[in-house]
Amino acid sequence: MYGYLTPLAAGLGTGLSLIIAIGSQNAFVLRQGLRREHVLPVVAICGISDAVLIAAGVSGIGGLVQLWPSALTVVGWAGAIFLLGYGLLAARRALNPSAMQAGVSTSGSPRAAILTCLVLTWLNPHVYLDTVLLLGSVGNGYGAARWVFAAGAVAGSLLWFGALGFGARSLSGLFAKPVAWRVLDSLIAVTMLVLGVTMAVRASA
Repeated sequence: MYGYLTPLAAGLGTGLSLIIAIGSQNAFVLRQGLRREHVLPVVAICGISDAVLIAAGVSGIGGLVQLWPSALTVVGWAGAIFLLGYGLLAARRALNPSAMQAGVSTSGSPRAAILTCLVLTWLNPHVYLDTVLLLGSVGNGYGAARWVFAAGAVAGSLLWFGALGFGARSLSGLFAKPVAWRVLDSLIAVTMLVLGVTMAVRASA
């Protein structure tokens, strides 16, 4: 049993180190958590998606992605267009933050939240590079214990997105002021636009 603790801890640590980085997916989960809007399905989608991708990487599918680099190019362009559009919407919200209240569930469509989360997750080539290729490669280095490594990485993903989505409500007092929403949406807008431009540049290279 103790022999599995090392790959489990390695998977947990490696997974968290990749997931915690600032990105479009984290920004979206944070915003949903602050608004207490469809948090459970959003967190579930992020966690399950990571689990599927990590399992794919550990099972060796990462090699197929490397053999078909044009797939990441297509995904990159689609993701870039979406991120740029989402960034512009966030910029517009930042200019008019008065209607938003933290800690209050709004009438936002669950379908729209779920579709946005799916797009931010599955049309981001960095997700495939981090989960399928990187975590898959590291995990396969543990041989027979690679699935223990994968379990640790999946646990890290679930812990992070759960904490980000459901823990955001502890900041509701701070985000009771419109200026806080203005700052958050400004940061989200900058993040999305920078990631979108970066993704487009890489896809065209």
